[in-house]
Amino acid sequence: MTAAGANVPKANVDAFAASVVVLLCLSWGLSQVAMKVANSGIQPVFQAGLRSALGGLMVVAWCRFRGVALVGRDGTLLPGLLAGFLFGAEFILIYVGFEYTTVSRGILFVYTMPFFVAAGAHFLLPGERLTPLRALGFCAAFAGVVLVFADRESVVSSEAWIGDLLCLIAALFWAATTMTIKTTRLRKVSAEKVLIYQLGVSALMGLALAPLFGPLIREITPVVVLAFVYQIFPVVAVSYIAWFWILLRYPAGQLSAFTFLTPVFSVLFGALILSEPVTINLAAALVLVALGIYLVNRPRRA
Repeated sequence: MTAAGANVPKANVDAFAASVVVLLCLSWGLSQVAMKVANSGIQPVFQAGLRSALGGLMVVAWCRFRGVALVGRDGTLLPGLLAGFLFGAEFILIYVGFEYTTVSRGILFVYTMPFFVAAGAHFLLPGERLTPLRALGFCAAFAGVVLVFADRESVVSSEAWIGDLLCLIAALFWAATTMTIKTTRLRKVSAEKVLIYQLGVSALMGLALAPLFGPLIREITPVVVLAFVYQIFPVVAVSYIAWFWILLRYPAGQLSAFTFLTPVFSVLFGALILSEPVTINLAAALVLVALGIYLVNRPRRA
């Protein structure tokens, strides 16, 4: 098979691809818990910037190894900087948000992103109109968000609403990042280059803004170090590259439908590792949001 042929997506997701994507979703779900754990020893904004900087260096090394071009006049500089700014703002909001709220609550707000993207795509992208199933997904997710806001039993402090709100705003920035990539020249360049734009700008943002948020280091322990390293190597370097690799070989729409598993794993790990409360309302909200993500990302029949 030629190199070009190797990048032709297969018609359907097979057992191998499904297994890989489930493992990726598991790693991303655990990453949210790692963020909160590392917050106890590393200031959130500094952590966000340092994570992007070190992760970016690993991606650059990967690109050099694979011969992926990252420099060239392709008209992507301005949209790339915009995507990087939006990406950086998103992660700063998430890291700071987890200072106030639990992972189990915050992740449900963060994963309202697909619904903002679907709403934007309805107006901006031809062929991405809302369908009855997608509309049903919107309704399910909205009901889930209402349940989270109404659930007082899972609130761990009087300031939890601040974290909830920051995570919801982060979802808007994540959606804006996705729409920037979908509607500009960024959609025509390699995924690695798009990721470098995001990691590079977000690293500069986080490291520059960090001194405004207090001491950079709080208390370094082996657990904090492990949680931080996990975010850099397995998540940024390995899982993102694995995601790019599998996107080249399988239908993107079918793969995206699996992303509903990420908040499920986050809530599970939050309960197991951080002993976060999982109430009936929160569990019901998780089911509704996960169902909504699946319906919105569910590939259409030809």
